[in-house]
Amino acid sequence: GLVFDCDGTVVDNMPLHYEAWSKTLECHGISLEESRFYSWAGRPVVDIIAHLCAEQRIRVNTRQVEQEYENYFRGLPKHRLQPVRLVIEIARHFRGRLPLAIATGSTTESASTSLEAIGVLHWFDAVVSSTDLGKPKPAPDVFLAAARAIGVPAHACVAFEDGDLGLQAARAARMTAVDVRPWRPRQQ
Repeated sequence: GLVFDCDGTVVDNMPLHYEAWSKTLECHGISLEESRFYSWAGRPVVDIIAHLCAEQRIRVNTRQVEQEYENYFRGLPKHRLQPVRLVIEIARHFRGRLPLAIATGSTTESASTSLEAIGVLHWFDAVVSSTDLGKPKPAPDVFLAAARAIGVPAHACVAFEDGDLGLQAARAARMTAVDVRPWRPRQQ
Protein backbone atom coordinates (compact mmCIF):
# COMPACT_ATOMS: atom_id res chain seq x y z
CA GLY A 1 0.00 0.00 0.00
CA LEU A 2 0.95 3.63 -0.43
CA VAL A 3 0.48 6.14 2.38
CA PHE A 4 0.76 9.86 1.71
CA ASP A 5 1.02 12.87 3.98
CA CYS A 6 -1.35 15.54 2.60
CA ASP A 7 -0.12 19.10 3.16
CA GLY A 8 3.05 19.81 1.21
CA THR A 9 3.19 16.21 -0.07
CA VAL A 10 0.10 15.64 -2.23
CA VAL A 11 -1.12 19.24 -2.18
CA ASP A 12 1.27 22.16 -2.57
CA ASN A 13 -0.65 24.18 0.02
CA MET A 14 1.97 25.03 2.63
CA PRO A 15 2.18 28.71 1.55
CA LEU A 16 -1.60 28.95 2.05
CA HIS A 17 -1.36 27.24 5.44
CA TYR A 18 1.34 29.72 6.43
CA GLU A 19 -0.87 32.62 5.32
CA ALA A 20 -3.78 31.25 7.38
CA TRP A 21 -1.49 30.73 10.37
CA SER A 22 0.19 34.13 10.29
CA LYS A 23 -3.06 36.08 9.77
CA THR A 24 -4.90 34.15 12.51
CA LEU A 25 -2.06 34.39 15.03
CA GLU A 26 -1.46 38.08 14.19
CA CYS A 27 -5.00 38.84 15.41
CA HIS A 28 -3.94 37.53 18.83
CA GLY A 29 -0.57 39.30 18.88
CA ILE A 30 1.38 36.09 18.26
CA SER A 31 4.21 35.98 15.73
CA LEU A 32 5.42 32.97 13.73
CA GLU A 33 8.36 33.19 11.32
CA GLU A 34 7.95 31.41 8.00
CA SER A 35 11.12 29.32 8.37
CA ARG A 36 9.96 28.08 11.75
CA PHE A 37 6.53 27.23 10.34
CA TYR A 38 8.12 24.99 7.70
CA SER A 39 10.39 23.30 10.24
CA TRP A 40 7.26 22.34 12.22
CA ALA A 41 5.57 20.54 9.30
CA GLY A 42 3.38 17.74 10.62
CA ARG A 43 3.02 19.18 14.11
CA PRO A 44 -0.60 19.50 15.34
CA VAL A 45 -2.22 22.94 15.27
CA VAL A 46 -2.96 22.96 19.02
CA ASP A 47 0.67 22.07 19.88
CA ILE A 48 2.00 24.93 17.76
CA ILE A 49 -0.43 27.43 19.32
CA ALA A 50 0.39 26.25 22.86
CA HIS A 51 4.15 26.41 22.18
CA LEU A 52 4.04 29.92 20.70
CA CYS A 53 1.77 31.21 23.49
CA ALA A 54 4.05 29.85 26.22
CA GLU A 55 7.10 31.25 24.48
CA GLN A 56 5.57 34.70 23.84
CA ARG A 57 3.71 34.80 27.19
CA ILE A 58 0.28 35.22 25.58
CA ARG A 59 -2.90 33.53 26.78
CA VAL A 60 -5.54 32.47 24.26
CA ASN A 61 -8.29 29.89 23.94
CA THR A 62 -6.33 27.34 21.90
CA ARG A 63 -9.42 25.61 20.48
CA GLN A 64 -10.92 28.95 19.43
CA VAL A 65 -7.69 29.98 17.65
CA GLU A 66 -7.56 26.55 15.98
CA GLN A 67 -11.14 27.05 14.72
CA GLU A 68 -10.32 30.57 13.46
CA TYR A 69 -7.31 29.11 11.60
CA GLU A 70 -9.44 26.33 10.04
CA ASN A 71 -12.09 28.88 9.00
CA TYR A 72 -9.50 31.20 7.45
CA PHE A 73 -7.88 28.32 5.56
CA ARG A 74 -11.26 27.02 4.32
CA GLY A 75 -12.10 30.54 3.11
CA LEU A 76 -9.01 30.86 0.90
CA PRO A 77 -9.66 30.58 -2.88
CA LYS A 78 -9.45 26.90 -3.83
CA HIS A 79 -7.78 27.69 -7.18
CA ARG A 80 -4.68 28.59 -5.17
CA LEU A 81 -4.32 24.93 -4.10
CA GLN A 82 -2.11 22.98 -6.49
CA PRO A 83 -1.05 19.34 -6.64
CA VAL A 84 2.57 18.28 -6.15
CA ARG A 85 2.82 16.89 -9.70
CA LEU A 86 5.28 14.01 -9.23
CA VAL A 87 3.45 12.74 -6.14
CA ILE A 88 0.09 12.98 -7.92
CA GLU A 89 1.53 11.02 -10.88
CA ILE A 90 2.58 8.22 -8.50
CA ALA A 91 -0.89 8.17 -6.90
CA ARG A 92 -2.55 8.24 -10.35
CA HIS A 93 -0.38 5.33 -11.56
CA PHE A 94 -1.12 3.10 -8.55
CA ARG A 95 -4.76 4.11 -8.08
CA GLY A 96 -6.90 0.97 -8.38
CA ARG A 97 -3.75 -1.24 -8.30
CA LEU A 98 -2.70 -0.68 -4.68
CA PRO A 99 -4.60 0.62 -1.66
CA LEU A 100 -3.92 4.34 -1.09
CA ALA A 101 -4.27 6.26 2.17
CA ILE A 102 -3.65 9.73 3.53
CA ALA A 103 -1.92 10.05 6.94
CA THR A 104 -2.12 13.70 7.96
CA GLY A 105 -1.02 15.75 10.93
CA SER A 106 -3.75 18.19 9.97
CA THR A 107 -7.46 17.57 10.61
CA THR A 108 -9.40 15.12 8.44
CA GLU A 109 -11.63 18.06 7.41
CA SER A 110 -8.69 20.24 6.33
CA ALA A 111 -7.01 17.40 4.41
CA SER A 112 -10.28 16.44 2.70
CA THR A 113 -10.89 20.08 1.71
CA SER A 114 -7.44 20.30 0.09
CA LEU A 115 -7.73 16.90 -1.66
CA GLU A 116 -11.22 17.74 -2.94
CA ALA A 117 -9.98 21.11 -4.25
CA ILE A 118 -7.44 19.38 -6.52
CA GLY A 119 -9.97 16.67 -7.46
CA VAL A 120 -8.28 13.60 -5.94
CA LEU A 121 -10.09 12.91 -2.65
CA HIS A 122 -11.91 9.92 -4.19
CA TRP A 123 -8.56 8.29 -5.13
CA PHE A 124 -7.83 7.48 -1.48
CA ASP A 125 -9.31 4.52 0.37
CA ALA A 126 -8.78 6.22 3.75
CA VAL A 127 -7.95 9.63 5.21
CA VAL A 128 -6.52 9.31 8.72
CA SER A 129 -5.63 12.25 10.98
CA SER A 130 -3.25 12.23 13.93
CA THR A 131 -5.51 14.85 15.55
CA ASP A 132 -8.20 12.13 15.80
CA LEU A 133 -5.69 9.72 17.35
CA GLY A 134 -4.17 12.17 19.81
CA LYS A 135 -0.60 11.08 19.01
CA PRO A 136 1.12 13.44 16.56
CA LYS A 137 4.06 12.73 14.30
CA PRO A 138 6.88 11.69 15.04
CA ALA A 139 4.81 9.02 16.81
CA PRO A 140 4.03 6.31 14.22
CA ASP A 141 0.33 6.10 15.17
CA VAL A 142 -1.17 7.94 12.16
CA PHE A 143 0.84 5.78 9.72
CA LEU A 144 -0.06 2.57 11.58
CA ALA A 145 -3.75 3.58 11.58
CA ALA A 146 -3.60 4.36 7.84
CA ALA A 147 -2.06 0.94 7.12
CA ARG A 148 -4.82 -0.74 9.19
CA ALA A 149 -7.48 1.32 7.38
CA ILE A 150 -6.32 -0.02 3.98
CA GLY A 151 -5.67 -3.55 5.31
CA VAL A 152 -1.92 -3.63 4.56
CA PRO A 153 0.81 -4.43 7.11
CA ALA A 154 2.78 -1.24 7.85
CA HIS A 155 6.10 -2.82 6.84
CA ALA A 156 4.63 -3.46 3.37
CA CYS A 157 3.74 0.21 2.86
CA VAL A 158 5.66 3.07 1.26
CA ALA A 159 5.08 6.47 2.88
CA PHE A 160 5.51 9.81 1.10
CA GLU A 161 6.32 12.79 3.34
CA ASP A 162 7.62 16.37 3.25
CA GLY A 163 8.48 16.89 6.91
CA ASP A 164 11.18 15.58 9.23
CA LEU A 165 8.62 14.62 11.89
CA GLY A 166 6.58 12.71 9.30
CA LEU A 167 9.62 10.89 7.93
CA GLN A 168 10.54 9.85 11.50
CA ALA A 169 6.95 8.69 12.09
CA ALA A 170 6.85 6.62 8.87
CA ARG A 171 10.18 4.96 9.71
CA ALA A 172 9.00 4.28 13.27
CA ALA A 173 5.98 2.52 11.71
CA ARG A 174 8.52 0.37 9.75
CA MET A 175 7.39 1.83 6.41
CA THR A 176 9.74 2.72 3.58
CA ALA A 177 9.84 6.53 3.78
CA VAL A 178 10.23 8.78 0.73
CA ASP A 179 11.11 12.47 1.20
CA VAL A 180 9.24 14.43 -1.49
CA ARG A 181 10.79 17.84 -0.74
CA PRO A 182 13.19 17.67 -3.70
CA TRP A 183 10.16 17.10 -5.99
CA ARG A 184 8.32 20.28 -5.04
CA PRO A 185 8.41 23.25 -7.42
CA ARG A 186 9.47 25.67 -4.67
CA GLN A 187 12.10 25.02 -2.04
CA GLN A 188 11.72 26.48 1.44
